[in-house]
Amino acid sequence: MKDCPFCYENIKDRIIAEQNSVVAIPDGYPVTDGHLLIIPKKHIEDYFALDETEKRDIDALIMILKNRIMEKDHSVTGFNIGTNIGESAGQTIFHAHIHLIPRRKGDTPNPRGGVRGVIPEKMSY
Repeated sequence: MKDCPFCYENIKDRIIAEQNSVVAIPDGYPVTDGHLLIIPKKHIEDYFALDETEKRDIDALIMILKNRIMEKDHSVTGFNIGTNIGESAGQTIFHAHIHLIPRRKGDTPNPRGGVRGVIPEKMSY
């Protein structure tokens, strides 16, 4: 799709890694240094529409990138991996993409709860 910012033709110059049916690019609005997006080459609306091959390729590429990041940056001590599915969950680009966010000790005052922070009052438990 020409108007989709994550379709292959629109991101091919930003690709830093590839695994068969998926690619990785730097996030345009990174949460932390090294924040990447894993995106299927084919236009697929969200994670639940991916087939098993695409999911396997995503998992494989996440592991490759995780290892690459940790070899290059020894300050990385954790990761958040996530995707937004549907407008109510914060999806703004309707082409499936998975966030790989490197985390470092002290990058937030209290990381407890991790992804639970999407609903701030549920972060602490």
